Amino acid sequence: MSTSENVRAYFNQNAFRWDTLRKEYFPDTLREVILSKAYLRPEMVVADIGGGTGFVTLGLATRVKQVHLVEPSSAMLEIAKKNLSAFTNIIYHQTGVENLPFPEESLDAIFANMVLHHLPDPEQGIKEMVRVLRPGGRLILTDLDNHSYTWFKEEMADVWLGFDRQEIRKWFEQTGLVNVLVTDTKDSCCTKETCQCSCESSSKEVQISIFLATGTRKYISMEKVTEAYSDIAIMERPCCAPSSETGNSSCCCTKPQAFSISADYAEEDLIQVPEDLWQNSLGCGNPTAFARLQPGMTVLDIGSGRGLDVLLATQKVGKEGRIIGIDPSPEMLKKAQQIAEKYQLANVEFRQGEAEEIPLPDETVDVILSNCVVNLSEDKSKAFREAFRVLKSGGRLNISDIVLSTSLPMEIQLDETGWVSCISGSLPEQEYLDLLQQAGFSEIAIEKKVPAGQIAGTEIFSLTLTATKP
Repeated sequence: MSTSENVRAYFNQNAFRWDTLRKEYFPDTLREVILSKAYLRPEMVVADIGGGTGFVTLGLATRVKQVHLVEPSSAMLEIAKKNLSAFTNIIYHQTGVENLPFPEESLDAIFANMVLHHLPDPEQGIKEMVRVLRPGGRLILTDLDNHSYTWFKEEMADVWLGFDRQEIRKWFEQTGLVNVLVTDTKDSCCTKETCQCSCESSSKEVQISIFLATGTRKYISMEKVTEAYSDIAIMERPCCAPSSETGNSSCCCTKPQAFSISADYAEEDLIQVPEDLWQNSLGCGNPTAFARLQPGMTVLDIGSGRGLDVLLATQKVGKEGRIIGIDPSPEMLKKAQQIAEKYQLANVEFRQGEAEEIPLPDETVDVILSNCVVNLSEDKSKAFREAFRVLKSGGRLNISDIVLSTSLPMEIQLDETGWVSCISGSLPEQEYLDLLQQAGFSEIAIEKKVPAGQIAGTEIFSLTLTATKP
């Protein structure tokens, strides 16, 4: 997997003019796209792999504590040191991707811009980058889409003619990355307007789209979250139970003091709801209020808990409708089933299952509800794909969940108590919406957004949204 001598020679020979060539190959706007999907924090230590003369490093150095610039070409590295001489928080390493000079699980984020197509074994290169990522760390990679211009191999020392995005997704997921997002940057390599001076002739003017792929290294098991909620289920009255005066409950029991959110059920919603049920709700919104449920619909509640949203949905779909609640906790399911039997809810069914593996066939549900649950799933990308799979065409997803203005400090992300508190597993709002869109959903609309406090400079919101399967 070593960086080939051909690649090293190309960059050593072109280092003195690379800053000019680079502007012709891809624009400065690409760097801003990369940084916008990184959700950086000032305390982070990151690496720019194959950093060249410092294109991405320049944007990183002003945003994080420390940047490691890794570059196999000695000539490129010397130019980078001159370009970035004003910064004191950059460490330079002359080496390739094959053996990164960092311990396992030591970096908060890794960037690799236009590196993969120069590697003999790109899949192994991704594995090596993931190796040095901390749990919760993020890999941000940009490269070329598949193309057929074989002269790139001869003139620019490319080993691969771009990549299929689904193959990139597969490689990311196989290395244990979650919340994998592979999207279009809306930038291109070597546009028609600028490539004439770098291409041999006008017949070689090309425009190749550039993709961006991000993923996060796994850092908690769903079993631990389920165990915590099983403990909550067997409590007579959870510590986060709602006030008898307002009928509102907070998302979770062990929430940080700065975090406060209510489930937002209107008084008229709870008139026909048993007190023992709404007293033990763990929601952070009211997705049924925006679900436009109709008689006869089949509704799925992901993370149904003790069944409050299930009961609210039965009042809308009537006896001819059907409600399915899934929850990973056997104790929660037992409580929900007892309530369903007590109130003779004949059209209600509860099953054990998770958002990431919904125990239903394809295209069987009209509407999906979920109330403060997706944040507990480590792989939101997979959860949204599963929701899309089981919805009928034209079906709707209605979610209330916790989202963030940006990323949280790593120590909070890794805190198990914070996960159970609906905080540590929450994503930045834009990333949450990007993953929904990638899953195939359209007409994504934010119905309600309520501030819920602030932790370490990150704003917290309860977000209720709807989305449609075309």
